Amino acid sequence: MADQRILVFIPAYRCASQVTRVLDQFDDSVRRWVDTVIVVDNRSPDNTLDAAIGHARARLPSLRFIGWRNDDNYGLGGSHKAAFRYAIEQGFDYLVVLHGDDQADIRDLVPELERGSHREVDCLMGARFMPGSRLIGYSFVRTLGNRVYNLLFSAVAGRRIYDLGSGLNMYRLAAFQDFYYKTFPDDLTFNYVMLLGSYHAGQRVRFFPISWREEDQVSNVRLFRQAFKVLSLLGGFMVRRGAFLREPLRARPFERYSGQIVYRQEGQQDPARQEVQQDPARQ
Repeated sequence: MADQRILVFIPAYRCASQVTRVLDQFDDSVRRWVDTVIVVDNRSPDNTLDAAIGHARARLPSLRFIGWRNDDNYGLGGSHKAAFRYAIEQGFDYLVVLHGDDQADIRDLVPELERGSHREVDCLMGARFMPGSRLIGYSFVRTLGNRVYNLLFSAVAGRRIYDLGSGLNMYRLAAFQDFYYKTFPDDLTFNYVMLLGSYHAGQRVRFFPISWREEDQVSNVRLFRQAFKVLSLLGGFMVRRGAFLREPLRARPFERYSGQIVYRQEGQQDPARQEVQQDPARQ
């Protein structure tokens, strides 16, 4: 059976000191599964992309790595769209989303890959609020708020939702070829609408527990404004369902979420990764 090519997409904005730690997560246990890592910088005002490129070049020469800069400030959701488009056009089978602020850990995904969970679903979603997850430095108030919103979305979607948008998710790209999510929000609410869209489309969604920590990260979320916006989106979906998902939900429409490859390193074929891809029992 053909190899299953996995692209890890790291959205990055103003996280120069954290993105290098994220890249350090790619030890042998992770690299054996991963084909390519792409850091997508959303026009950061600091040296986020330079830090990522320098770290990959100096510390991870065996990693197949791409440093990408968006042509415009597309927001977190827009960066997702750029990555989905690139992954599909380049023939990858799966896209892993790992946020560049070093709150999630991609090594939490490895047991799921070893079990073959990704081949049984369309969306494999990391969850901070399910049995087996670990929260480090996350406030009680934010934890409570997330749990309440998870219950509200579960009631509307008719499915048990353990997290609306963590920093670690995996998607089977065959289910996302038609780019139906192009008009979804480009901001931080993209993940919420994307999850509702997946359920509405009848996609198979599964959650798995992850670890999550808050240390020196800088949040770009205005909590109360975000909370009301999320409720508005949920209400729109509850009333209009598919018609709501087909509406233009972006504040600013972009015809194409384009960018430039600033740096590329081919890396070296990892024997452990090659063994994983060629083992018929794992295909």
